[in-house]
Amino acid sequence: MTWILQQPLASLADTLHVMDTINGPHPATLEEAILLRDCEVEFGRASGPGGQNRNRRDTATTVTHVPTGIIGAATERRSQAQNRSRAIFRLRLKLASSVRSKTHHERHRASELWVQRRQGRSISVNPMHADYPALLAEALDVIVARRYDVAGAAGVMEVSMSQLAKLVRHNKRSFALVNRGREDQGLPRLK
Repeated sequence: MTWILQQPLASLADTLHVMDTINGPHPATLEEAILLRDCEVEFGRASGPGGQNRNRRDTATTVTHVPTGIIGAATERRSQAQNRSRAIFRLRLKLASSVRSKTHHERHRASELWVQRRQGRSISVNPMHADYPALLAEALDVIVARRYDVAGAAGVMEVSMSQLAKLVRHNKRSFALVNRGREDQGLPRLK
């Protein structure tokens, strides 16, 4: 997979960096084994509360997506497997909000996952569900392609604007990205 770092949008340079893929699917949508091929996974010890096992075992987990340098980490569980799972989920969330896949602003073809999760004009997913990062990435790809026109993106994605905004609102980083992009385009902020 080939990655290109775009210049950050001027008003977002201090807080948000947008990446762009030129080949392949969005990394937040990849199966875990495929995603981990591009990652370094490290285990270590974490200080702080958590009991004896936290201090005696290498349970803290850091997962780095090498092509982008984006990191997901977890230290709160006593189990290395649980921390690994949480770190991968956090990495997927960061990838969803930071990496953009090219898509057409009007002819976007919804993924199979999006079609399965859509119910009429609704798209409902708990932000802690494993599907959330992939759905968020797809939504953001279309929103950015439409120059932050959330209503237009909702039309392309065949959901209501309120449902699409709600999906993005669950992730603070993504919500900030969309609102800053909307401001740059002269559009009102989402509430």
